[in-house]
Amino acid sequence: MTTNKHHILTDRELVALCKKGDKKGQRLLFEREARVMLTVCKRYIGDESTAEELMLIAFMKVFDKMDQFKSEGSLQGWIRRIMVTTCLEWIRKNKALYKEVDLQDVDHQIDYEAATTSLEIDDLMHMVLELPQGYRMIFNMYAIEGFSHQEIANELGISINTSKSQLSRARKLLQEKIERQENYLKLVRRDNGS
Repeated sequence: MTTNKHHILTDRELVALCKKGDKKGQRLLFEREARVMLTVCKRYIGDESTAEELMLIAFMKVFDKMDQFKSEGSLQGWIRRIMVTTCLEWIRKNKALYKEVDLQDVDHQIDYEAATTSLEIDDLMHMVLELPQGYRMIFNMYAIEGFSHQEIANELGISINTSKSQLSRARKLLQEKIERQENYLKLVRRDNGS
């Protein structure tokens, strides 16, 4: 199989090359997915250089485990799962994350309508990155990666209630940040006569 500039390889072709240990195929897969996967890692790890290092480690795992990919689901989804697992392993080794919170103490009523949609995606991602590590991790796993509370609890070795409470607190903090940003933008617009 030749890989020329004009032929864009399919997932199946890239997987076949990577399963053979083909360096060109590995490089092409890395180049295609690295930007997205670095973003995934950054959502879990606040430090950019550490996120980049973990992404590279995770890609090594991807290439080592390529024989385990059965082509039944999305290749990008499979790679993303390895990225998330690698970040979680690093966090478990390097951080104290959790504080048990009784769900009865958590305010579940979040007013999502209170904030308008004038914020940009980059602003929202920055706000997510500013969340405390435990909140950020649970928010990413649940709201962005689609893990269930049971899966989060199993993956992190915590209770389902801890997962739910961390998510609730993360959402509450994000809502507060969004409301502050929206209020700030309204003041700026008013002062500028808009």
